[in-house]
Amino acid sequence: MKKLILILFAFTIVISSCKKSEEEDVYNPAEDGLAGEWQSSGSNVAVLLVTYFGVDSIYANFATNNTYLVESFAEGAKTTYSGTYVQTKSTTGNIWKIVLNQSSPTAVTSEGIFEITKTGEQYTMKYEVAQTTPSIGATAPTPEAGFGSTSGGALGTINIQTFVQIVK
Repeated sequence: MKKLILILFAFTIVISSCKKSEEEDVYNPAEDGLAGEWQSSGSNVAVLLVTYFGVDSIYANFATNNTYLVESFAEGAKTTYSGTYVQTKSTTGNIWKIVLNQSSPTAVTSEGIFEITKTGEQYTMKYEVAQTTPSIGATAPTPEAGFGSTSGGALGTINIQTFVQIVK
């Protein structure tokens, strides 16, 4: 009888441990930021990217080890960007700051902001960044000035991208 009680106790611990680890894997934007896979297409692609670069869709994977891979599709051609990123919670609402240090295909640094919201069961991300190094004359948007603040607001909303989280 003691063996049966010990086996049942051990089984209960194993089941409890499994449940806890599954709960820890649930995406939480307040803690995880933009970690995960995202896509943008159609009217969600920033007007600036559509107008000047012919971009029709973007896939982005922001890994939890702070590396990223972005695939941009324009007129049937794919361009792959990769590098590292640092995300920091701001003190302005739910807006985060991000710095992207791209290593491929060329070395550039971009800075900006993002905000993740949940609609129903789906997460969407509003995302705005600008290349800051080497300088192209743009300044990064800030949480305090909000979305549309790239280059002091000179671009309006045309540099704002909307991503939808890919759930597997």
